Amino acid sequence: MAALSWLCRTGRTMTARGHVFNSTFITRRTIASNSRFFQVSEEIRQAISEKKPVVALETTIYTHGYPYPTNIKLAARLEELVRQHGGVPATIGILDGVARVGLAADELTRLASSPGCPNVLKISRRDLCFALGLKDANGNPFNGGTTIAGTSVLAHMAGIKIFATGGLGGVHRGAEQTMDVSADLTELGRTPITVISAGCKSFLDIAKTLEVLETQGVAVATFADGRSGSVDFPAFYSRDSGVPSPVTLQNEMDAARVIYAQHALGLQSGMHFANPIPEEHEIPFAKMEVAIAEALQAAKAAGQIGARATPFILDKIKRITGSKSVEANTALVEANIIRGTKVAVALQQLERDGMGDHALNETQSTVTGPAASNYSPQGVPISYASAGQFSSSPTTPSHRISSATLTSPEQRADIFVAGSLAVDLACDFTPRSSSSHTPALQTSNPARIAQSLGGVGHNVAYAAHLMGSNVRLCSAVGSDLTGKAALEALTTAGLSTAGIATFSADSGARTAQYIAINDAHKDLVVAMADMSILEIPSTTSSIIKTTLDHFWLPQLQTSRATHVVLDGNWPAEYLTLWLRAARTFNAQVLFEPVSTTKSTIPFQLTGEDTLSTFPTPSIHLSTPNIHELTSMHAVARSAGLMDREDWWSVIDALGIPSTGARTAFAMATSSALVDQGVPQQAVQLLPFIPTLLTKLGAEGVLLTQLLSANDPRLTSPEARPYIVSRCRNGTEDSLGVGGVYMRLFPPAERVPAEEVVSVNSVGDTFAGVLVAGLAKAKREGREARVEDLVGVAQRAAVVTLRSEGGVGKDVSKMRAEL
Repeated sequence: MAALSWLCRTGRTMTARGHVFNSTFITRRTIASNSRFFQVSEEIRQAISEKKPVVALETTIYTHGYPYPTNIKLAARLEELVRQHGGVPATIGILDGVARVGLAADELTRLASSPGCPNVLKISRRDLCFALGLKDANGNPFNGGTTIAGTSVLAHMAGIKIFATGGLGGVHRGAEQTMDVSADLTELGRTPITVISAGCKSFLDIAKTLEVLETQGVAVATFADGRSGSVDFPAFYSRDSGVPSPVTLQNEMDAARVIYAQHALGLQSGMHFANPIPEEHEIPFAKMEVAIAEALQAAKAAGQIGARATPFILDKIKRITGSKSVEANTALVEANIIRGTKVAVALQQLERDGMGDHALNETQSTVTGPAASNYSPQGVPISYASAGQFSSSPTTPSHRISSATLTSPEQRADIFVAGSLAVDLACDFTPRSSSSHTPALQTSNPARIAQSLGGVGHNVAYAAHLMGSNVRLCSAVGSDLTGKAALEALTTAGLSTAGIATFSADSGARTAQYIAINDAHKDLVVAMADMSILEIPSTTSSIIKTTLDHFWLPQLQTSRATHVVLDGNWPAEYLTLWLRAARTFNAQVLFEPVSTTKSTIPFQLTGEDTLSTFPTPSIHLSTPNIHELTSMHAVARSAGLMDREDWWSVIDALGIPSTGARTAFAMATSSALVDQGVPQQAVQLLPFIPTLLTKLGAEGVLLTQLLSANDPRLTSPEARPYIVSRCRNGTEDSLGVGGVYMRLFPPAERVPAEEVVSVNSVGDTFAGVLVAGLAKAKREGREARVEDLVGVAQRAAVVTLRSEGGVGKDVSKMRAEL
C-alpha cells in the first residue's frame, strides 16, 4: 500500500404518579462505539446486544478481488447466505474515512463500485490509522477494503467472535529471502476472533504458514466435511495439500465448543478453522501446482512483492486456468460463509444454554490429529473439563448448587448487577363503579392481575441491557416452577443466565416473588415480598456463602467489570463481600436502596468493613427516594458514622459556613426542600457516597455531588449556579475535596393519570440507564458526568411508566442518546 506517498490534510417507585424528570443531554461518542473513526450499524449493535449470531465479512474481496459489478452481486449473495442460515451479516470496510461495521446495501455498493481506484485502498491493521486519519491530495477521505487482519481488528472492537472469508494470508514461498509473511497470521496471534476460511491461498507455503500460526499461539483445525480419520489442511482450490491438519473437527458444534472454551478461558489469541472447498468445485492439487508455479515466476519477473503480489498472482492463475479458479473461489467463499454462520448459531446455543456436562455428552465427536491428546473423547478441551469440575466441588450435599448453573460464561461484562430476581404480580384494582378508588380490606376485590419478571437487580440489569450494555446479572432462583419460568423469561429477553445460580430443592430456597396491590390509579396500596432466597443465614455450609465464593465472585474477578450495582436485598455480611471484591479492581459501585429498611444496610457495616469515606469511598453513587435518604441519614447518625474523624475532615473541607448554607441550598433547590432538610441530609452523606441522586416525585431529581479538587466544573461558568460550596481550608492537595455540586432536575414530562400503566419499575429503569451511560463512557475512554445522563434516564423512566410488565422494552430506542 502506498501509505508513505499519501498527502496529509489535516421493582420500585421513583416518582409520585405522573411525574418524571428532565435535563439537557449532550451526546458524546468515541471508540469503541460510534465515533468519528468507528461506526457500528444499528442492526449490528442490536444483534450483539441481543446475543444473536453475528458473522463478520471482509471487503478486500470486493475492492481488490472480484471486478465490478460481479463483486456487488457477490456481496449481496454472501449477506443473504448468512441470513438464510440464521445469522446476521456484518460487512466491514472503510468508507469516507470511517471504519464501518455493518455496511448498508447502498454503502457497500459505493465501496465496491470502484475497485482498483487510487482512492480505494487495501486496509490491514497497520493501514487503519492512515486511512482514517489522512486524506488524499485532493482533500477526499479514503475508502478501503479490509483484509483478514483489518477486519479482525474491527470485528473484535465491535464484539463479534466469528469471521468467515475466502482464504487466509500466509507465508509466501521463498519467505526465507523476502520475509514476506502476511499480517493475517500475526493478527490471529493477538486478536480473539475465529476465522473460518478455505485455508491459506494455495500459492503460499502451507507448511511454513502452519508453523508461524503455531508460534503465534493460534489454534488451527480443519473440518472433516464427511471424511474419517485425520485430514489435510486444505490448499484453497484443493481439498488436500499433503500437509496434515493439527486437529480435525467433525461438525459446527465441535467448533463452537472450542470457541466457547477459548472465550471462557479469556485467551487473547485467535483461531483458524479451515473449511475444504466443496468436492464438486475442487481443482486437483497437482494441476493447481503447475498454474501456481507459472504465476509465481511471472510475479517475480514483474517485481510484484508485498501487498501487490497476491492480486497479481490470483489474476495470473485466473488467466492460466481459464476462469476455473474464479468459479472455485466463488464456491469456496459461499461454503465458508455457510459454515461460519452455522458455527455462530451453534455458539449462540452454547452461550444461551451453557456447556455443562449434560450438554457435552450429547454427542460423541472426536478430535483427531497431533493435538488429539489435549482433548477428551467428546472433543472438549481437557483444561475446560477440569475447570467445570472445580466449580461444583465446594458445595455440600444438603446445599447443592445445580451443576447446570456452574458453567464458564463469557468473560466480558462492563456492568455486574448483584441483587434480586423475582417474579412480579401486579394486582390493579378495577372497581365496578367510580365511587371507590381503593380496594376494600378483609375481602376480595375485582382486579386485573399481570405477571412479569422483576426484582430490583433484574430491573436495573434489564434497563442497562436495553441500552446496549454488556451486563451480568448475579442472582439466584429455586428449583421450582417459578424459578424455571424466570430463567426462561431471562433467555427470551436476551439477558445472560450465566450469573444465575439455581439452588436445589433440598436447600429450601424459594424463587423470589413480589406482589403489588395497586389502587384504581395504579398507586401502590400494599405489597408483599418473599426475597428470602438471598437472606439465608451465613454459616460454613451456607449456600449463599458458597455461591458467592465459588460462583459469583470468581465471575466478577474474571470479568473485571468497570461498574458494580448492588441492591439492598443483600444482608450486611454478603454486601460486605461484594464491596470487598469491587474494591480489589477499582470498580465504581452504585447502591440501589430498595426500601427504607434496606437502604440503611451499608451504614450498619462494622469493624474493618465499615463504609470508607472520600476519596476512596466504598460506594460511589446511590439513587434513594426522599424517604430512603431520610432513613440512610438517620441510621448513619445514630450509628456514630458522623462522629468519625474522617467524616469530619471531608465535611470541614466542603467550605460550608458554621451558620449553614440555607440560602445557597434554597437557590439550588427550593425553600420547601430545605425546610424538609433534604439537601442538608444529602450533603452530610456525601463523605460516604460522593454522588447522590435523590428521587423527589413531582419535584424531580436532586443531584448532590462531592467534586474533587481538580474538577473543571469548579471554574466553569455553566456550572457556577450549581456550586453551593468550595473548599477553603487549604486541604485540596492533601484531601482532594473541591466543593459541592447541587442541581435540581425538574420532571421530564407530566404524564396524565390515564396514561400511567405501572410505577413498579420506574426507579429501577432510571438507575439502569444511568449506569449504562457511565459504563459506556468508561469503555470509550471519556469522562462521564452524571448530570449529562439524568435527562435520558428520566425519559427512559417515562417509557416504563407507560409500559406493562416492568421495564419498558422501548427503552432500547434511546440507545443513541448515551
